[in-house]
Order: sequence, then C-alpha cells, then structure tokens
Amino acid sequence: MKVLAQLWRDDLGFVISSELILVATILVIGMIVGLATLRDQVVQELGDVGAAFSQLVQSYSFSGITGHTSVTAGSAFADFTDFCDDPAEEAGLPPLCISVTEPASVEAE
Repeated sequence: MKVLAQLWRDDLGFVISSELILVATILVIGMIVGLATLRDQVVQELGDVGAAFSQLVQSYSFSGITGHTSVTAGSAFADFTDFCDDPAEEAGLPPLCISVTEPASVEAE
C-alpha cells in the first residue's frame, strides 16, 4: 500500500494537460495539411498516368496469318481523341477533365 501511495504522490515526469493539448493540436493541424497535400499529389499523379496512356498510339493492325493447319483473320483498331483532350496541353499543367471538388455541406441552424 505504501508503494501505491508513493506512486500517487510522485510528480516526476508529470505533463501538464495544456502542454499535451498544444502538442496534439499542432500534430493534428500538420496531419491535415499533409494529408490534403498527399491527396492532391496522388490525384495529380493519376491524372499524369491517364494523360500518358491517352498519348499512346493505340492504332494497330495485322493481316491474316496462315499456318500449317490454322488461319487467323486480320484485325484493326483506330483510336479517336477523347472529348476533353487538348493537343496543345503543356507539360506541368494539371490534367484536363480532373477536378477535385468537395460538395457543399448544409449546416444546421
């Protein structure tokens, strides 16, 4: 019982709750800013990947192939530009057709 009373009265290493609240607030604010930046950069990178895929030449064709016992018909494909593609798009700009928006929230009165 003496040990429990001694631990109860011991204040070495005591952290004031206001210090804890200040540190926690700074950490949360930093986390919010960091996660928002991470979200924007992930969306930007995915848009860049999508733009890179849209720049690939997807038109291909091959004529029919005849083997010893089989025949394969030819095939062809032509790629058309998407409705939001801009051929004059410069590097470093955000990709077209991608926007990060947050829907408006209705606050209770």
